[in-house]
Amino acid sequence: MIRHSHQTSESWKNLPWKKFRRSLFRLQVRLFKAIKAGDKRKARSLQKLILKSKAARFLAIRQVSQLNTGKKTAGIDGKKSLNYEERFALGGMLAKHVHDWQHSKLREIPIPKKDGTFRTLKVPTMADRAWQCLVKYALEPACALQRSTPRATGLD
Repeated sequence: MIRHSHQTSESWKNLPWKKFRRSLFRLQVRLFKAIKAGDKRKARSLQKLILKSKAARFLAIRQVSQLNTGKKTAGIDGKKSLNYEERFALGGMLAKHVHDWQHSKLREIPIPKKDGTFRTLKVPTMADRAWQCLVKYALEPACALQRSTPRATGLD
């Protein structure tokens, strides 16, 4: 990939983020229409296409490493943030393991409650968060369709 850190940082900053968002949105719209039409085969292939998409991968990595509010919380691997080289490496790792991703263990943080007991907060690693975000991009159009159709309430 890219070897020097100053070139890596510039290449990360200069990625075409608007183009990536448009590309992902276009794929999600196609997926939404396929699900609405009842074409399960096309919907499944579009979901796989989103998972393999370079745009979706980089947007997921950007979301978890730069935009999320919990971006500074370390997982079991102890990484609080990712530098530019690690972001590109994570992109390659997500591309390589697109269909056989194995989650790491979760870091458990006990949080005290008012009554004296503890609630356990489980924090995934940055790589697992990026994978979850990528899968979310593939599942969102199906969930949006379910939310937009009126449900039978049984109060007729």
